[in-house]
Amino acid sequence: MNIPYLDLKAVTALHGEEIQTAVAEVVGGGWYLQGAAVQQFEQHYAAYIGTRHCVGVANGLDALTLTLRAYKEMGRIGEGDEVLVPANTFIATVLAITENGLKPVFIDVDADMLDLNLDQLQQSLTSKTKALMLVHLYGRCTYNESIRSFCKENGLLLIEDNAQAHGCIYQHQKTGSLGDVACHSFYPGKNLGALGDGGAVTTDDEELAQIIRSIANYGFEKKYVAAYKGRNSRLDEVQAAVLDVKLRYLDEDNDRRQVVANAYYAHIQHEATHLPSLMESGTNVYHIFPVFTPHRDALQHYLQEKGIHTLIHYPVPPHQQTCYREYNHLTLPVTERLAREELSLPLHPALTDAEVSYIIETLNSFHPIVNN
Repeated sequence: MNIPYLDLKAVTALHGEEIQTAVAEVVGGGWYLQGAAVQQFEQHYAAYIGTRHCVGVANGLDALTLTLRAYKEMGRIGEGDEVLVPANTFIATVLAITENGLKPVFIDVDADMLDLNLDQLQQSLTSKTKALMLVHLYGRCTYNESIRSFCKENGLLLIEDNAQAHGCIYQHQKTGSLGDVACHSFYPGKNLGALGDGGAVTTDDEELAQIIRSIANYGFEKKYVAAYKGRNSRLDEVQAAVLDVKLRYLDEDNDRRQVVANAYYAHIQHEATHLPSLMESGTNVYHIFPVFTPHRDALQHYLQEKGIHTLIHYPVPPHQQTCYREYNHLTLPVTERLAREELSLPLHPALTDAEVSYIIETLNSFHPIVNN
């Protein structure tokens, strides 16, 4: 077999005819920005997530960056204030913080649940702490009652990075509606992926939504009249039309991801690998299926030889990146171990049962060479 990590052609083909029709309608309509397709998707996505407002933007990083910028404009956050953020995250989460002149405060994570270390959260509070950026990494819901209480008791804004968790649920409520605001990425490989870049912000805060929409359109409050020093960050009509089609099938596609994940959990039995704790159905939408092993590089090479392609998420955590050399001195042991040991197995709704079985059987047959 030859199994790519993510077969976007096959994933798109699941709903290909409807996608092509939707794109053709936009092309034929002759209106490509700030039109009916974006408005319709924003309405549908807000209803799906369970918020009053959805603002489409150009990508997930802009969603994060514009949200923090809007809070600065509202006076809720000021230059030099601190934002608590999990150390185990994609760099975009941190880039949005530093782009706004704010200070990221890195919090280590739990080794099994992969959520925030609550003791370290408490210890990291200062008078400058104004927000918590909660990341639902890998598609796992990292929100809980302790997080809710922590933010409420300390007057912190709760900002969800929901880039990897479209459709994830916490107690009958979608991630993306749990905090004050949430930021979403529609990068093609996401559970809800466009055919290019795209992003959105969801919130119940009307003022926040209006400011984000304005900043994303050159800062205009009306045409050619700028209330803010804005930028150009708009979701286009073609991507909105594609997303609107795929949104109708998101829960169905996530159900297929759950089936594949259940098979992995039930049948991967290798003493040299560790799987994160199994979560209740619906609280993990399996954007990424990570396995952890001290033999990560050898396992990846072995699987590659057997025709199974994998990825590593993420080999260098943000606090160890060259661009954040001022944080290179930090020691965050769990995050750093995860970066050394993480390997992502193929998992998407177009993966076949035969491919899943082959991946499991092949992984279970791996024999690492241990040096004495």
